[in-house]
Amino acid sequence: MFDQQVTFLYTDDLDRSAAFYGGVLGLPLVLDQGSCRIYRSSPGAFIGVCRCSAARPVSPAGVIVTLVTDDVDGWYRRLAGKGVAFETPPADNPAFNIRHCFLRDPDGYQIEIQRFNDPTWPRPG
Repeated sequence: MFDQQVTFLYTDDLDRSAAFYGGVLGLPLVLDQGSCRIYRSSPGAFIGVCRCSAARPVSPAGVIVTLVTDDVDGWYRRLAGKGVAFETPPADNPAFNIRHCFLRDPDGYQIEIQRFNDPTWPRPG
């Protein structure tokens, strides 16, 4: 098993994306590398937001960043209160035994906020 996980996303506007991940979502900045900023999303997981380049373009198609929490509805209310537009409100998905909602970051990456209802899902700690 690995110790940590980082998902890197690319942006044309690093300050705008940093304001979203650090300000709107409230993720703590753990490393600023100048052209890339890395935020902690959970104890061992991170989201890196980097300036795009020819080798690393902004390409949100097919990408979903899922943030897992027991409080999907609370996050929905909190973020909607900050003006975040959601693609879908919280809803149960019986096919996967989850509750979730979807939004997009400023570059169009899809973000899912999700709770696993399955009691066998490994919980933190």
